Amino acid sequence: MPARDVVEPGQAPWSTESESSFSTWARRFFRGLVVVVLLLAAISGVRSWISPNRTPETVVSGQSSFPSDEARAVATRYAVSYLTWDEDNADARPNQIGLDLAAGLDTRAGWNGRGKQTADIAYPGEVKPDANGVTAAVDVRVKIHSFVKQGKNWAAGPVTWERLSVPVARTDSRVVASGPPTFVPDVRAALPDNMPEAGAPDDDLTGATRKDAEAFFSAYAESDNKVSAVTSPGSTIRSLNGAVKFGELKDWQVFTGNDDERQATAAVTWDGAGDTTLDQTYTLTLRRTVATDGAQRWQVAAVG
Repeated sequence: MPARDVVEPGQAPWSTESESSFSTWARRFFRGLVVVVLLLAAISGVRSWISPNRTPETVVSGQSSFPSDEARAVATRYAVSYLTWDEDNADARPNQIGLDLAAGLDTRAGWNGRGKQTADIAYPGEVKPDANGVTAAVDVRVKIHSFVKQGKNWAAGPVTWERLSVPVARTDSRVVASGPPTFVPDVRAALPDNMPEAGAPDDDLTGATRKDAEAFFSAYAESDNKVSAVTSPGSTIRSLNGAVKFGELKDWQVFTGNDDERQATAAVTWDGAGDTTLDQTYTLTLRRTVATDGAQRWQVAAVG
């Protein structure tokens, strides 16, 4: 059996060796590095509590930054110019089209130089930019007066409405029409299924206020002074100032609600010039008023 070293009393059961200076430096370096990393992590964590990184709530896209108002103005004027022509003054149309059509494009814009037509009213609608926000299509409705040549003169023809999709593009200086418009159909659409309902009818209040409603619409047709005499205190309702005359109240309905304010609808017949009549439907707000003697009545507080 090999001999074992004998450990004297008070002597450590292991032997020690002197550590090199490099080992000591390395150990201290890594300890310091760990401390620095921990301190940086702590500082950045506290900073994130105080001032967290905030991402923008709204991302501005090309579509949201497209100059829609300017696009509507340019497309509207261009649509009127595009749908107006006169073979007796053929140069007028290209000159007007050139106000909005991009430079370098043909200002004849597809017209063969024949006929006569005038566009005088145009209403812009939706602007649909592309994903990059460079081009867009503008919906425009235009009123057209057509003419028919009879000998050397022009006779007025039908008056119609046309609907155009006008292409536009944004440049560094302004919005321009980028090409000829295209005709698009103007189709009828049904009302949505989720149209808001007025509420349950209040037949008692409907009957009790019908005469007051007739008095209101009679005054509404005539003058502001007469309207103010029959409306709820504090309300301001402008009259039609004699544009039409009150014919009859064809239908009147007040709906349930609270004790102080109700909604109502009225179907009114207006008398125009000659034998002309026109039926219209109004939505009104009624408000309960109490006189000094305690008498209560419902008066119109708002129209529409």
